[in-house]
Amino acid sequence: MMDTVRSEGHVIGSKVSAVELEEIRKIVAAGVYLNTSDFVRDAIRDKLAAIKTIKYRDVDYETAKKEVMGYFRDRGEAYPSEIEEDLELDYKLICQIVDELKREGRLEVL
Repeated sequence: MMDTVRSEGHVIGSKVSAVELEEIRKIVAAGVYLNTSDFVRDAIRDKLAAIKTIKYRDVDYETAKKEVMGYFRDRGEAYPSEIEEDLELDYKLICQIVDELKREGRLEVL
């Protein structure tokens, strides 16, 4: 027998202008969303993803450098912003490390 897990939703009330509501209704009528609630849920998810908090770990330079080199070794190529998010390291520190790796000839810019 399989157990079912039921997610309990919560209701949030919000006032929107007549113009905003009309725009939402047009989008729903065009079939982009099932209904206004579907639109609002998606808008909330998008906003939460956009303001996600970035955590930074406090590590010394040499440890960070080893982690960044390992990141490039595993992935081949990456943007500093990807490294920042995945390794939870400070962006400026990553840029310093990348510059040093380029000077050392250990990293090639494409």
